[in-house]
Amino acid sequence: MRVFRTTLLTTALLALAGCGGNDVKPSPDAIAPKVVAPAPKPIRIGLALGGGAAKGFAHIGVIKMLEANGIKVDVVSGTSAGSVVGALYASGMDAFALQKQAVALDEDRIKDVRLFSGGLVQGQALQDYVNASVKNRPIEKLGKPFAAVSTQLETGTRTVFTRGNTGQAVRASSSIPGVFEPVPIGKVHYIDGGIVSPVPVDAARQLGADFVIAVDISSKAPGSAPTSLLGTVNQSITIMGQKLGEQELARADVVIRPRVNGVGPAAFEQKADVILEGERAAVAALPQIRAKLAQLRAARMPKVVAPARPPCEPSRMDRVLKREPRCD
Repeated sequence: MRVFRTTLLTTALLALAGCGGNDVKPSPDAIAPKVVAPAPKPIRIGLALGGGAAKGFAHIGVIKMLEANGIKVDVVSGTSAGSVVGALYASGMDAFALQKQAVALDEDRIKDVRLFSGGLVQGQALQDYVNASVKNRPIEKLGKPFAAVSTQLETGTRTVFTRGNTGQAVRASSSIPGVFEPVPIGKVHYIDGGIVSPVPVDAARQLGADFVIAVDISSKAPGSAPTSLLGTVNQSITIMGQKLGEQELARADVVIRPRVNGVGPAAFEQKADVILEGERAAVAALPQIRAKLAQLRAARMPKVVAPARPPCEPSRMDRVLKREPRCD
């Protein structure tokens, strides 16, 4: 009889253990979910191309090196000569297509002098050249978001063209006072954007850029006093533009400055050398660009907190043996 009772008790305990064994298995809710960190938001890179007449060929060299090193530009803004290169680049041309276009460019093709306006360049030829190059697409139909910066002659207001006739916007942005005729659009006349925004960093931000690479080819004071009245006036204008540009350039993430200060505004024959200077300046800036992009990406990485495991329910065997529940 005692053996029977012992056997019965053992069987009961084994049965309880079997039930408890089933309960020990964690429920789906008790398993900590696998945490997958969301991908950080992509960084939109903006390229702000400044004005500088024939020095604008340096922009092509900069673009060549950015592309060659895998730095993808998402939005482009341009002032004056920068708007010419910027429009063609935004239209879908890569750096080598831009260089081919530049090599083939004849200055007379974009210079339509009108005698009755005092020998000023009308600018219609430049407008037609740009429109033909972008296949007559308006700004909003280009391959990348693009902005051309100009200045309203009547009020001095900065105007950013992001829609409409691409060639006309570039012409308005490039109408250097005393060289080009002001461009009438509606009831307003427009002149060179470099008067209010020598390097259009803010326009690139307006297009949604998170990270702006600015290319500054504007004239700088030479460090010596001019010897004529005209030289004094010109250098004073250069200094004013330089100080104005510094304020906006401070809002860029990286500034590239090709060494083209000695290139004349109409020195089209030096285009190959100017492109090379753009390449050199961009290569020198690459470590800084990569480091700052890495910092921005790191700052954008989401901070993931693993969820707490739900409390573990004791099994029947845990309760019988009065022990802590085992969930693993």
